[in-house]
Amino acid sequence: MFALMEDVSFSYSVGTPFETKALDQVNLAIDKGESIGIVGRTGCGKSTLIQHLNGLLIPERGRVVVDGVDIRTKGTALKEVRKKVGLVFQYPEYQIFEETVFKEIAFGPVNLGVTEEELTRRVRWAMEVVGLDFDLLAGRSPFELSGGQMRRVAIASILSMKPEMLVLDEPTAGLDPEGKRLIFSRLVDLRKHEGLTLVIVSHSMEDLVTIAERIIVMDQGKIVLDGAIRDIFSQPGAITNFGVRPPITTQLAFALQERGFAVNQRLLTPEELAEEIYQKIIIQKDKKGKNQCGEKV
Repeated sequence: MFALMEDVSFSYSVGTPFETKALDQVNLAIDKGESIGIVGRTGCGKSTLIQHLNGLLIPERGRVVVDGVDIRTKGTALKEVRKKVGLVFQYPEYQIFEETVFKEIAFGPVNLGVTEEELTRRVRWAMEVVGLDFDLLAGRSPFELSGGQMRRVAIASILSMKPEMLVLDEPTAGLDPEGKRLIFSRLVDLRKHEGLTLVIVSHSMEDLVTIAERIIVMDQGKIVLDGAIRDIFSQPGAITNFGVRPPITTQLAFALQERGFAVNQRLLTPEELAEEIYQKIIIQKDKKGKNQCGEKV
């Protein structure tokens, strides 16, 4: 197990009239190499939860343990946790501050003591992962870039530190469809080949089906559903109660079922639905159009 949250509670503005409970006795275990999507209504506690994973927030009650280290531990141990858990915020402009793209992406590795030769390799590699041209963009100001490019720079600045867990809050905000596909395909590769653990907060169920294997649904600071992505999204009646709608593909599969067309209700992607319809209509039609000798009638 890589990360563990036990009975974690957290409130903002404690002791004031504006006190708000953001997490309420949350229990969560994350194994190394998992790919997890966190969903729920705005304000349900998603962003607060992920900020506990590298000690940006410390629980009022309960404990958070990452790779054997309690995040309440100060000093060197907590720094080690933050090396292992990289967090990309929802708004990249709040995370970017250096004068060039190179310096921005290099900032973390420099503070880790990476050599100059290795530094350039890491920056070039991280930019390649997120689809940014090193020769064209490394010397430019990140504030001259588009919102989508800034998002990529923010992700690259964390990847350059080679974290064991990458936590992303709305990672595809500002990205065009091709940019989304590229980022997610590269993250899938990193998980497959390097064992990267992924935790992704998103309002886009269509994005999550391409990368997550497990879904956590939150509501009012609690985890209300937690399971395999097909199991969770095949319960539309349950998840809509918490402000979550399954992917369009799953919704369409249920709509077809309601109209008497028997399709698998655990479908997630358009490709899966297309194959299901092909199997149900084309192949069955061909079978019905042949006699017992296999000849068309």
